Amino acid sequence: MSREPGRRFQRLCVYGGSSSKVSEEYLRLASTLGETLAKRKIGLVFGGGKVGLMGAVADAVLAHEGEVIGVIPRDMVELEQAHQGCTSLRVVDTMHERKALMASLADGFIALPGGWGTLDEIAEVTTWTQGGFCSTTPPKPRSAEPPEDPDRTCMAGRLRLNIHLKPVGLLNRAGYWDHLLLWAEKACQEGFMTATSAKMLLASDDPEALLELLATAELPAARCWKSFGLLIS
Repeated sequence: MSREPGRRFQRLCVYGGSSSKVSEEYLRLASTLGETLAKRKIGLVFGGGKVGLMGAVADAVLAHEGEVIGVIPRDMVELEQAHQGCTSLRVVDTMHERKALMASLADGFIALPGGWGTLDEIAEVTTWTQGGFCSTTPPKPRSAEPPEDPDRTCMAGRLRLNIHLKPVGLLNRAGYWDHLLLWAEKACQEGFMTATSAKMLLASDDPEALLELLATAELPAARCWKSFGLLIS
């Protein structure tokens, strides 16, 4: 595991629902997060929309003179009503470009309550933080006597690092993400996920507390394949 005590963030990427037909509690949560980011001088990277939780977090950052970078696909500008008040609005051609650019601009990630899109985005960047693996060739089966330190010894060739090493968190107000966290525990219990991977997804119902968790998060170090077909992290 890789720990960076008190890491400082230049920007954080925030995912969240674009619907305004949600509880006021969630909209207030988004606003509180935006205010907290601005007061800490942390820039916001988000999906570029002016409605729902996306709009609420951006409005709050801007109201407190913070930096807001929106990233939105060209054909969704009208559909999502692009936020024209952004410090910078990046218009891209595809959803894949959108997600990749948002991830590259941020030092970490937070998911507010949302739907399938929010779940997809936070799952992807969490996966990208998983431990890396050895060379692109299929790894050899584990020998009878594994190396002393499988975290450091490469059994199959070159070491490939994590796609990124950036912390990921959920703003879990009113238990919104409880079932996702329970799923991660179940996946770990059933052998589909390592304990290290399950612990990567941090959670709190309070923006300040979540930022502290992200700042001190332990991130998985790159590892080698243990044996063909087994999970890595």
